[in-house]
Amino acid sequence: MEMNIKTLGILGSGQLGRMLAIAAATRGIRAHIFAPDAAGSPAAEIAHSFTEAAYDDENALRAFAQQIDAVTSEFENVPASTMRFLAGYVPASPGHDALHIAQNRLREKNLARDLAIATPKFWAINSAHMLQNALATLEGKAILKTTEQGYDGKGQLQVSAETDADEAWQALATHEAILESFVDFAFEISVLVWRDADGQMGCFPIAQNQHKSGILHQTIAPAPDADAGLVRRAEEAACALAEAVNLFGVMAMEAFVTSSGEIIFNEIAPRPHNSFHWTIEGCITSQFTQAVRIALQQGAGNCAATGRYKMENLLGEDIARLNAIQQQPETALHLYGKAEARDGRKMGHLTTRLSSLG
Repeated sequence: MEMNIKTLGILGSGQLGRMLAIAAATRGIRAHIFAPDAAGSPAAEIAHSFTEAAYDDENALRAFAQQIDAVTSEFENVPASTMRFLAGYVPASPGHDALHIAQNRLREKNLARDLAIATPKFWAINSAHMLQNALATLEGKAILKTTEQGYDGKGQLQVSAETDADEAWQALATHEAILESFVDFAFEISVLVWRDADGQMGCFPIAQNQHKSGILHQTIAPAPDADAGLVRRAEEAACALAEAVNLFGVMAMEAFVTSSGEIIFNEIAPRPHNSFHWTIEGCITSQFTQAVRIALQQGAGNCAATGRYKMENLLGEDIARLNAIQQQPETALHLYGKAEARDGRKMGHLTTRLSSLG
């Protein structure tokens, strides 16, 4: 009897695409990478096949769609129009609406506010004059961010009421920005919600995060400082957002938690998320396997944690200690196949089991 081998299309060529392809392979599913820089990329290196083409090349997209059974995205800046185009041929995860909202920080914040999810105070900024007016009403510090494309601390500046608005606006070099008041938080969390084609949804255990220089440094999960009430409220917020963007796949919600326990929304990412890499070792079903299962409509897996885990990012500046890391028997090492190590570049991650639960 012949096996009907499925093929999952993956938009994007980075480490998330690589780990999606690995998860697919463990289920007997082929991965086909589509990206402008696919050749020699971390994802294409281990995929069954790849297409190197622009995301707006409709002829290439049409040919790609004819070779796959479903498609997903490994990062949120794939054009939402690409997702809509492919949805005319195959099931498309996470869907147009999820990408459209996540690609603009103002759309994200406005959606959260409309859903009565707490956000920092924020202002839409389109000029140095608008920035000056907003700074005049500011109490304390704030972060000025581009509304699009910024990640890992890029595309943002810390400002205050004394900041020169013209200089800050020129330094950010954008046509649209968001000014967000600084949040005095006790710790940071992320929630990963999954939602299938029938609207069934659930959440992975909440992660507690620590950043350095705008880049995620370490995650511990399940979050040690999150009590049952906080977990419930965070999951409710993430699920409300998933419903609102008609999510089909997995989506992370990042948030701040104040000393009084208030959850302050930061952003969403409709894809597997760095703060849930620990699920490869730490959950019955990893975030990558869950994304694959949902995209191909194979039924959601059990995402319960099997213990408490710590995940640490391995950046370019950490490669000098790679030999020592490889000798640690208790640590699971994941390298992303990137040949060039640069400071701040994510080269891999480490996962360590800290304890059992209960």
